[in-house]
Amino acid sequence: MSDARQPAADSRSAQPLSNRDVAKVASLARLALGDAELARMTGELSKIVGFVSMLGELDTTGVVPLAHPLDTQNVFRDDVPATSLSTAEALQSAPRHDGECFLVPAVLGDSGAA
Repeated sequence: MSDARQPAADSRSAQPLSNRDVAKVASLARLALGDAELARMTGELSKIVGFVSMLGELDTTGVVPLAHPLDTQNVFRDDVPATSLSTAEALQSAPRHDGECFLVPAVLGDSGAA
């Protein structure tokens, strides 16, 4: 029995995802995947990309682009200046700080800082 939701073989992107692609995404997401998980995720993500590529086959003439599927309104309060925390108050719960700034691990390479 065929599942109508399965993308056709020709609807996938010209370059399917490789294990290397998925390993890179996993690394960026700080996920440690074993070989079996990597193989499974590669297959699953390739299917997702295939489904998304099917959207390119749809005739969207006259369809208004949406930022959100529901009719939404701004529910934020007015931006009114108010007093804020002092530096000492803001840093009192920080696991690491230097008295003026939060100290966090580097995420974009080794910068040599804290």
